[in-house]
Amino acid sequence: MANVSTVEGWLTLPDSHKLYTKTWKAATDPPRARLAVIHGFSDHCNQYGILFPTLAQQGIAVYAFDQRGWGRSVQEPAQKGRTGPTRQVMDDITTFIRSLPGEEPRVPLFMLGHSMGGAEVLHYAATGPRDVLSGIRGFLCESPFIALHPAGRPSPITVTLGRLAGRVLPNRQMVNKLDATKVSRDPEVCKDYEADPLCHDTGTLEGLAICWTALTSWRLAKSCSGKMSVKVGIPDYICEYQACRNWYDSTEVKDKEMRVYEGWYHKLHAEPGDDKVRFAGDVSKWILERCDPITEDRAAEEAKPKL
Repeated sequence: MANVSTVEGWLTLPDSHKLYTKTWKAATDPPRARLAVIHGFSDHCNQYGILFPTLAQQGIAVYAFDQRGWGRSVQEPAQKGRTGPTRQVMDDITTFIRSLPGEEPRVPLFMLGHSMGGAEVLHYAATGPRDVLSGIRGFLCESPFIALHPAGRPSPITVTLGRLAGRVLPNRQMVNKLDATKVSRDPEVCKDYEADPLCHDTGTLEGLAICWTALTSWRLAKSCSGKMSVKVGIPDYICEYQACRNWYDSTEVKDKEMRVYEGWYHKLHAEPGDDKVRFAGDVSKWILERCDPITEDRAAEEAKPKL
């Protein structure tokens, strides 16, 4: 898009693993907000169509990366799906956020997670380092993975056996193929997803066991702090809508919204025609409405420990 610049790079983690990164910014004006993005299972940060450049045009600088085990952060086949345990995923997110440009510390920062990334954002909102969380204004979850859709949910026996096997062979790779026709109502998006070699559908026994149970979001439902926006489609044939609704209703976040898109599928950002434009507009509107200047008194109040 015009007036939007992109910068690709690499972030070296403490264990020397390298993550591919990409930034979208308006080429002229300084940003009004910043957004750190966490992608989903079998996905990568260049699979989000018009969403990131549209947000950049609205004054929202977008910072994204391919998670460990996914996208361009995979340097050899043995690394596919090897995300490590939940603690490793959270540490990688912390390293990424702390790597963001230091010249923008007063520009409000938000986090967006899609699908599996949505569950990770929720977990991070409840367990991340206090100094990092104190600088995050709000959390957005697109089609968050609270539970798999019943049609694609493994049996309890499969889950139990998978968890036991994961303890013995945590890094054993296993293909868990997603049905490409269920990610979007746009057939071209489905074809692109199916043909993308970076969407490799490969997890590890350890990672899949965590995904199948989705414990990271449920048990932290009421301890998530900050402003929250949840956006879901009906029907979503990958993640279950009702489980997400039940979780959302149980939260005690003061500034929260749940926006439901009737007839939309899993990738709300990649739905056909004007729908994806509408979604990008809804995301930017929610963020920018929460970017009022922080006064010193308010900053001091927000920095107080939450009891």
